[in-house]
Amino acid sequence: MEQLPIFLNLRGRTVVLVGEGEAVDAKARLIVRAGGRIVPAWEESATIAFVALDDEDEARAAAQALRARGLLVNVVDRPDLCDFTTPAIVDRAPVTIAIGTGGASAGLAKAVRQRIEALLPARLGALAAVLHAARDTMKARWPAAADRRRAIDAALARGGVLDPLDAEAADKVESWLASDASIQPTRLETIALTSTDPDDLTLRAARLLGEADHIFHPADVPAAILDRARADAVRHIADAPPTAAPPGLSLWLSPA
Repeated sequence: MEQLPIFLNLRGRTVVLVGEGEAVDAKARLIVRAGGRIVPAWEESATIAFVALDDEDEARAAAQALRARGLLVNVVDRPDLCDFTTPAIVDRAPVTIAIGTGGASAGLAKAVRQRIEALLPARLGALAAVLHAARDTMKARWPAAADRRRAIDAALARGGVLDPLDAEAADKVESWLASDASIQPTRLETIALTSTDPDDLTLRAARLLGEADHIFHPADVPAAILDRARADAVRHIADAPPTAAPPGLSLWLSPA
């Protein structure tokens, strides 16, 4: 990962936008959609800055001046001058999916965005909103955070009651909470690694890594493969799979 992806709350905040033309208009639309306030030059309350100037020397000078004021700066079409880049966006508010290439190819990011947009139902945001409204009910139903997460994971899995690709999923949350939906039982799965390249992982292996609560693995399993697991999954360096798996889904990564 070459950049840290973050979602910045711009609502009511000031954003510097320097330049003119189509590139500035595009950035202005993006800032307004995010609720930001646009100014043409530095102000004390400014949060970030965008520079869209055709002349590279002028763009560099403007970026340096704004950076000296403590702002993070994006220079349009010049990734080597950027503190941050803006991704291609799939907007299913409050769900937002960002696709970035670190400035390498805006065209590639756009193509990936279009593919993802075709997959996701328009009401995906409604599912997120209903789940948010049901948080207290879910906490009452599954008081333990780990149990609650496993129940939600099972419901949101492919083919699950609340499959995000189901356009009617938002309408099923209430009945799901009222049902006798069970928590995924404790189980141990083995992933036989065929190489040290994470791109060689099967679809099943990649899915399990994204769902697992615990990862048991030899010390020489590459970090690139472990990085495919959930960030909050517990890693255990081990020479063999556990004789008694902890609650939830555990994986044993069998070395190549």
